[in-house]
Amino acid sequence: MRLAQGIQSQEPIRLCELIDEVVAAAELHAHTVGLRLTVLPVDQDIGIQGDRQVLAAVVANLLQNAFKFSRPNGHVVLRTDITTAPGRVMIEVEDECGGLPQGNAEDLFRPFEQRSQDRSGVGLGLAIARESVETNGGLIRARNLPGKGCVFTIDLPLIGGAAAAATGELAAAARDDALASSAS
Repeated sequence: MRLAQGIQSQEPIRLCELIDEVVAAAELHAHTVGLRLTVLPVDQDIGIQGDRQVLAAVVANLLQNAFKFSRPNGHVVLRTDITTAPGRVMIEVEDECGGLPQGNAEDLFRPFEQRSQDRSGVGLGLAIARESVETNGGLIRARNLPGKGCVFTIDLPLIGGAAAAATGELAAAARDDALASSAS
């Protein structure tokens, strides 16, 4: 809805905080459906710029898909990586769905595309995820792990060096400025 209305709230975000927000609900969901969720540590200094609600919804959607399609008693991994491409961060969700069906993995991101027997959704989640990530300056892709599962990767630009360490300070300064403006 926010994307359709052109509503965005770009802000500096500590990636570890964004992941923590999403993981709280995801751990409960994984436990409920009998899956194991591993969340690898996120560097405290990694900062991104974007719409927190939209990006959190994308990561949550990828985790929900992983839980939905992973085999019983399977394992889902959520990890971040800044070593792959300079100035970028990768957020990856790896599942144990058995691998992607035949065809182009890019087709998964088309609206109403559903390739599994489970038709409990309408097939818009990944299309919305792609638009959401692209609106925030990133890319999203899927990679097949034949016979095992797949990896969905969100690729976002990092906030540069000192700004990443000061992400919390930037947000606090913006709040202080807004309070000072409203008080006068």
